[in-house]
Amino acid sequence: MKNQNDGLPGLGQLLSGSLTDASVQKATEGAPDFAILPWVNVVKIGGQSIMDRGRSAIYPLVEEIVANLGQHKMILGTGAGTRARHIYSLAIDLGLPTGVLTVLGTAVAWQNAQMLHYLLAQHGIPFIEPEGFGTLPHYLMERNAVVCQGMPPYKLWEPNPDSGRIPPQRTDTGCFLIAEVFGARKMIYVKDEDGLFTADPKKDPAAKHIPRISVQELLARDLHDLIVERAVLEFLERARNVREIQFVNGLKPGQLTAALNGEPVGTIIYRNGDAR
Repeated sequence: MKNQNDGLPGLGQLLSGSLTDASVQKATEGAPDFAILPWVNVVKIGGQSIMDRGRSAIYPLVEEIVANLGQHKMILGTGAGTRARHIYSLAIDLGLPTGVLTVLGTAVAWQNAQMLHYLLAQHGIPFIEPEGFGTLPHYLMERNAVVCQGMPPYKLWEPNPDSGRIPPQRTDTGCFLIAEVFGARKMIYVKDEDGLFTADPKKDPAAKHIPRISVQELLARDLHDLIVERAVLEFLERARNVREIQFVNGLKPGQLTAALNGEPVGTIIYRNGDAR
């Protein structure tokens, strides 16, 4: 029987070789990825699309989340929304760098996470900072859900974008990275639209809905407007655990439940070779 570690770099190779050596890096791909929380669903709740709409949007969604606690375990990440756009505008006007914008945007996503946490507190759902992610398994097994802010914990270390100063990896990306690292069952984005369109349906009535598409085809189309950060698509293309991401309309009751149950609502973006 072939050992699953056959072909992997030995300790000596890693100690004596350069970690930038392409052959050493390639050799590390041989180990199978261990899914840490394969039964959890990461649900990203949009900042501008859901949280900024207040009671009319958030209360029905909270009720739907609570209704699913007995069937599905969830990591609930929040976006930053309009307040982050305001603070980005001010920071750019002051000449502040991308890393500082990330710090400021993280604070807004944190505020939204705190509000969602308080709305779910009576059900025992905790708010967890990135530094406390080691407690995720305990809370998920006990309470079936946790709340976190969606920004990656890069803060001052956010990489500069190819152009401009807006942080390229924001809350969509942060939630995707959580799903990828923990080997999550599903990555669901809750927005205020029925998924991906050929253009922004709020501005272009002729925009056509795209129910299912591969990430490779979507990147090749190079659409001017996307429902998700481009960094997410680039990460999905080379992900090792997450095989597809799904977008649902959080303003339509039942869509999140349908997605959690594996139904093809909204839009699904998948990797070529992983279509199901």
